[in-house]
Amino acid sequence: MSKQRKELLRDDRNGKIAGVCAGVADYFGWELWLVRIVVLASVLLGFGTFLPVLYLVGWIVLEKKSVAERRKNSNDGADYQAPIVVKPRPVEVKTRVWQRGESARQALAHLRSQFDNIETRVRQMESYVTSSQFQLEREINKL
Repeated sequence: MSKQRKELLRDDRNGKIAGVCAGVADYFGWELWLVRIVVLASVLLGFGTFLPVLYLVGWIVLEKKSVAERRKNSNDGADYQAPIVVKPRPVEVKTRVWQRGESARQALAHLRSQFDNIETRVRQMESYVTSSQFQLEREINKL
């Protein structure tokens, strides 16, 4: 089973200036704050001209993540622009400090809130299905 290779994109939603650092962090699965600190420290400690030029090249060359998602979701050349659907993000538990994700406690709280939301929705559906209004609408639709 092969892993699907990710594409290096600028993350315009999580980026501060152009989203290059956010895109690099997303590509390698690192924490965003760590990438920003490494870039800032590199600029301050001697890579002063190389890193800003590399950042500008990334700004120009890399495609925005939102545009790539929209292009990926569109119907092959059709004029219809598919709406961007925000999917609930999967819970990622980090095992190292530099990895992206949530601590175990945060992940558990996140999962608990997701299950509470699901339980509330199931209760609402259950109360609707067992109501007399549902029975009435079902009988009308049969006619």
